[in-house]
Amino acid sequence: MNGTAFEDYAIGFERESFARTVTEADIVAHAGQTGDFFPHHVDEEFARTTPFGGRIAHGTLILSIGIGLLAREINPLSFSYGYDRLRFVRPVRIGDTIRARATVVAKQEDPKRMDHGRVIERCEVINQRDEVVVVADHIRMVRRRNAVDSDRTTTEESVLPA
Repeated sequence: MNGTAFEDYAIGFERESFARTVTEADIVAHAGQTGDFFPHHVDEEFARTTPFGGRIAHGTLILSIGIGLLAREINPLSFSYGYDRLRFVRPVRIGDTIRARATVVAKQEDPKRMDHGRVIERCEVINQRDEVVVVADHIRMVRRRNAVDSDRTTTEESVLPA
Protein backbone atom coordinates (compact mmCIF):
# COMPACT_ATOMS: atom_id res chain seq x y z
CA MET A 1 0.00 0.00 0.00
CA ASN A 2 1.55 3.31 -1.07
CA GLY A 3 0.83 6.54 0.74
CA THR A 4 2.17 9.06 3.18
CA ALA A 5 2.37 7.86 6.79
CA PHE A 6 1.72 10.13 9.79
CA GLU A 7 5.43 10.44 10.57
CA ASP A 8 6.17 11.74 7.05
CA TYR A 9 3.97 14.85 7.26
CA ALA A 10 5.93 18.04 7.92
CA ILE A 11 4.55 21.16 9.57
CA GLY A 12 4.49 23.92 6.95
CA PHE A 13 4.09 21.60 3.93
CA GLU A 14 1.83 23.37 1.46
CA ARG A 15 -0.05 22.29 -1.63
CA GLU A 16 -2.17 24.39 -3.97
CA SER A 17 -4.84 23.55 -6.52
CA PHE A 18 -5.53 24.83 -9.98
CA ALA A 19 -8.17 27.57 -10.35
CA ARG A 20 -11.85 27.42 -11.29
CA THR A 21 -14.45 30.09 -12.07
CA VAL A 22 -17.72 30.09 -10.10
CA THR A 23 -20.75 30.19 -12.40
CA GLU A 24 -24.43 30.95 -12.04
CA ALA A 25 -25.07 27.26 -12.81
CA ASP A 26 -22.99 26.32 -9.74
CA ILE A 27 -25.16 28.51 -7.51
CA VAL A 28 -28.45 27.31 -8.99
CA ALA A 29 -27.40 23.65 -8.73
CA HIS A 30 -26.24 24.08 -5.13
CA ALA A 31 -29.50 25.80 -4.17
CA GLY A 32 -31.45 22.91 -5.72
CA GLN A 33 -29.34 20.23 -4.07
CA THR A 34 -29.44 21.77 -0.60
CA GLY A 35 -32.81 23.54 -0.62
CA ASP A 36 -31.03 26.80 0.32
CA PHE A 37 -32.85 29.35 -1.82
CA PHE A 38 -31.90 32.24 0.45
CA PRO A 39 -32.43 35.40 -1.65
CA HIS A 40 -28.82 36.56 -1.22
CA HIS A 41 -27.92 33.69 -3.56
CA VAL A 42 -30.81 33.39 -6.02
CA ASP A 43 -32.72 36.70 -6.16
CA GLU A 44 -30.75 39.40 -7.99
CA GLU A 45 -33.26 42.16 -7.24
CA PHE A 46 -33.22 41.44 -3.52
CA ALA A 47 -29.43 40.94 -3.46
CA ARG A 48 -28.87 44.40 -5.01
CA THR A 49 -30.43 45.92 -1.88
CA THR A 50 -27.94 44.20 0.45
CA PRO A 51 -24.48 45.42 1.42
CA PHE A 52 -23.11 42.88 -1.10
CA GLY A 53 -24.75 44.75 -3.99
CA GLY A 54 -25.67 41.56 -5.85
CA ARG A 55 -25.91 37.81 -5.59
CA ILE A 56 -23.23 35.90 -3.73
CA ALA A 57 -22.36 32.21 -3.75
CA HIS A 58 -23.30 30.01 -0.81
CA GLY A 59 -20.43 29.65 1.64
CA THR A 60 -21.03 25.89 1.66
CA LEU A 61 -20.72 25.83 -2.13
CA ILE A 62 -17.35 27.58 -2.02
CA LEU A 63 -16.15 25.26 0.75
CA SER A 64 -17.23 22.24 -1.32
CA ILE A 65 -15.52 23.50 -4.46
CA GLY A 66 -12.34 24.30 -2.53
CA ILE A 67 -12.19 20.88 -0.91
CA GLY A 68 -12.84 19.27 -4.29
CA LEU A 69 -10.01 21.26 -5.86
CA LEU A 70 -7.64 19.91 -3.20
CA ALA A 71 -8.75 16.29 -3.74
CA ARG A 72 -6.39 15.62 -6.65
CA GLU A 73 -4.25 13.14 -4.77
CA ILE A 74 -5.58 10.29 -2.68
CA ASN A 75 -3.59 9.07 0.31
CA PRO A 76 -4.83 5.54 1.06
CA LEU A 77 -3.33 5.84 4.56
CA SER A 78 -5.61 8.70 5.58
CA PHE A 79 -9.25 9.64 5.90
CA SER A 80 -11.12 12.82 6.73
CA TYR A 81 -12.17 13.20 10.35
CA GLY A 82 -13.95 16.53 9.73
CA TYR A 83 -13.44 20.27 9.71
CA ASP A 84 -13.02 22.79 12.55
CA ARG A 85 -12.91 26.57 12.66
CA LEU A 86 -14.85 27.08 9.42
CA ARG A 87 -15.25 30.73 8.42
CA PHE A 88 -16.80 32.40 5.37
CA VAL A 89 -14.45 35.39 5.28
CA ARG A 90 -15.46 37.24 2.08
CA PRO A 91 -18.26 36.93 -0.45
CA VAL A 92 -17.73 35.14 -3.75
CA ARG A 93 -19.63 36.37 -6.78
CA ILE A 94 -20.57 34.80 -10.08
CA GLY A 95 -17.49 35.08 -12.29
CA ASP A 96 -14.95 35.01 -9.45
CA THR A 97 -12.11 32.56 -9.95
CA ILE A 98 -11.00 30.59 -6.91
CA ARG A 99 -8.24 28.18 -6.01
CA ALA A 100 -7.45 26.32 -2.81
CA ARG A 101 -4.39 25.93 -0.62
CA ALA A 102 -3.78 23.43 2.19
CA THR A 103 -0.97 23.90 4.71
CA VAL A 104 -0.06 21.37 7.41
CA VAL A 105 -0.30 23.39 10.64
CA ALA A 106 -0.26 20.69 13.31
CA LYS A 107 0.22 17.01 14.08
CA GLN A 108 -1.39 15.38 17.10
CA GLU A 109 -1.25 12.05 18.85
CA ASP A 110 -4.57 10.22 19.06
CA PRO A 111 -4.86 8.41 22.40
CA LYS A 112 -7.85 6.40 21.19
CA ARG A 113 -6.19 5.13 18.02
CA MET A 114 -2.54 4.30 18.56
CA ASP A 115 -2.17 3.19 14.94
CA HIS A 116 -3.15 6.68 13.66
CA GLY A 117 -2.25 10.30 14.28
CA ARG A 118 -4.08 13.49 13.40
CA VAL A 119 -2.77 15.85 10.75
CA ILE A 120 -4.39 19.29 10.70
CA GLU A 121 -4.39 21.11 7.37
CA ARG A 122 -5.44 24.75 7.18
CA CYS A 123 -7.53 24.86 4.01
CA GLU A 124 -7.97 28.26 2.41
CA VAL A 125 -10.03 29.14 -0.64
CA ILE A 126 -8.53 32.18 -2.39
CA ASN A 127 -10.06 34.44 -5.03
CA GLN A 128 -8.48 36.05 -8.08
CA ARG A 129 -7.36 39.03 -5.95
CA ASP A 130 -5.40 36.67 -3.63
CA GLU A 131 -7.94 37.25 -0.84
CA VAL A 132 -8.92 34.36 1.43
CA VAL A 133 -12.68 33.84 1.08
CA VAL A 134 -13.16 30.61 3.08
CA VAL A 135 -10.93 29.00 5.69
CA ALA A 136 -11.25 25.79 7.71
CA ASP A 137 -9.01 23.32 9.51
CA HIS A 138 -9.24 19.86 7.95
CA ILE A 139 -8.55 17.06 10.43
CA ARG A 140 -7.10 13.97 8.80
CA MET A 141 -6.55 10.64 10.50
CA VAL A 142 -3.34 9.18 9.10
CA ARG A 143 -1.89 5.70 9.65
CA ARG A 144 1.40 5.45 11.47
CA ARG A 145 4.30 3.85 9.65
CA ASN A 146 4.61 0.98 12.16
CA ALA A 147 0.90 0.15 11.64
CA VAL A 148 1.44 0.06 7.87
CA ASP A 149 4.52 -2.15 8.26
CA SER A 150 2.54 -4.42 10.60
CA ASP A 151 -0.23 -4.72 7.97
CA ARG A 152 2.34 -5.60 5.30
CA THR A 153 3.91 -8.30 7.46
CA THR A 154 0.52 -9.79 8.25
CA THR A 155 -0.45 -9.74 4.57
CA GLU A 156 2.87 -11.21 3.45
CA GLU A 157 2.69 -13.95 6.07
CA SER A 158 -0.84 -14.83 5.03
CA VAL A 159 0.20 -15.50 1.42
CA LEU A 160 3.31 -17.54 2.21
CA PRO A 161 2.94 -21.29 1.68
CA ALA A 162 2.59 -23.31 4.86
